[in-house]
Amino acid sequence: MNLNNKIDTYEVAVEPFHADFTGRMFLGILGNHLLNAAGRHSQRRGWGIGTLNEEHHTWVLSRLSIEMQEMPRQYEKIQIMTWVESVIRLFTHRNFAILRPDGTPYGYARSIWAMIDTETRKPCDLLTYADGDILRYVVSDEENVCPIDGHGRFRFRDPQLVRTIDTYYSDVDINGHINSIKYIEHILDLLPRERFEQQVLHRFEIAYKTEAYMGDRLSFYLQPTDATQPDSFDIEVRKNEAEVVCQARIAFQ
Repeated sequence: MNLNNKIDTYEVAVEPFHADFTGRMFLGILGNHLLNAAGRHSQRRGWGIGTLNEEHHTWVLSRLSIEMQEMPRQYEKIQIMTWVESVIRLFTHRNFAILRPDGTPYGYARSIWAMIDTETRKPCDLLTYADGDILRYVVSDEENVCPIDGHGRFRFRDPQLVRTIDTYYSDVDINGHINSIKYIEHILDLLPRERFEQQVLHRFEIAYKTEAYMGDRLSFYLQPTDATQPDSFDIEVRKNEAEVVCQARIAFQ
């Protein structure tokens, strides 16, 4: 099987309502396009959400790291290339390239996914599901390079509570929990307008720990990443003032 059978590319346009006040694409919109590309890539090979739901399974995003040299601007067309880099028993690593029509990169993304049983909420063994069919589509980093760093670790020392919000209908996705991209949007809303006017969002990474549901209250705790990175912030999101839902890092240039 050659790479053409393993890698898909999808074209999308940056509509005016997909751009922020700087004229650049919202990161949440880009995140949705990445997840849509992942879904379409999986569906074409027989293990998309539609097929999995019939067997009481679904995909759950565990980690996502996006690193951009430049955010696309309104009316620009972008190409999103996606492929599976590796599969271990409970997780699959999927990469993305965000490209201009001429093939030069806006940026790249890395993600980790788990397949879960929708009734037990337990992860499934990807090496045995459908006789390990997903392994046929693995593209190593040597075959198609994703040049950004992998997912980092978070160390929270004394984060400060900066906001608490309620969750509503529009926060919930088809799996019945708070949508992965909604967390990204809520986290970016913590920062002042001036940050986005004066700097460019270079990297965003997020690790999902547990699910939250409509009606849960989300509290956002923020701290500087460390003294050597004044333009980088770590955020921890807790539901109902207790359980950690996700942790994220934002880095500006």
